[in-house]
Amino acid sequence: MTVHPVVSPDEWVEARRRLLEREKEHTRAKDRLSEACRKLPWVRIDKQYVFAGSSGEVTLDQLFEGRSQLVVQHFMFTPEWEEGCVGCSFMADHVDDAFQHLYHHDVSFVAVSRAPYSRLASFQERMGWKFNWVSSYGSDFNRDFGVSITEDDVASGRPMTINLETVGPEEAGELPAVSVFLRDDDGVIYQTYSTDGVTEETLINTYNLLDIAPLGRNEPAGAMEWVRHHDSYASN
Repeated sequence: MTVHPVVSPDEWVEARRRLLEREKEHTRAKDRLSEACRKLPWVRIDKQYVFAGSSGEVTLDQLFEGRSQLVVQHFMFTPEWEEGCVGCSFMADHVDDAFQHLYHHDVSFVAVSRAPYSRLASFQERMGWKFNWVSSYGSDFNRDFGVSITEDDVASGRPMTINLETVGPEEAGELPAVSVFLRDDDGVIYQTYSTDGVTEETLINTYNLLDIAPLGRNEPAGAMEWVRHHDSYASN
């Protein structure tokens, strides 16, 4: 274990007070950033998207489930994969205990993946998740929101965008992300926000807890190298 300074209780309190001032400024900066996110201009969504879910076909409008706000996790799970992305699963692990609170605050949550719904349902049962999860298989949803580029997209010759950047065919693949939508009283839907796989880690509370633990995230092999599907960890 790394050698670390050890001080008297009085010295520790003084050091903690100095850190507390930095934490307060960080909180104030985060509040300002969150306010800026809410002030982003909106873009109207006129395209009709249809997904496959537990009850059959469902539209983007229906994913709101009567609420005015919708958070979408773009969950990496292609039609060719046998199980969902480990990192996306890590985020999804944090949702089940939160979505009921979101629902009572006028916010719905849904995960969207390209794999057929039957495969999503099977993996969801294995993982024990309860949140809403739908398939965008056969639709333009993932491509339109810049989180998937398929071989068909490359062959089409269309301009391709992923993570807000125009990319070439060598960048074909999947990205994790979160998109946020609002539906107004007239039923018009707007996209209000999006975040990619880097900034969405703020939504993962395990990281927040690790960041205050003595050894931190302890990721010498690279970010998230230690993460597994929660049923795949060796017993402690």
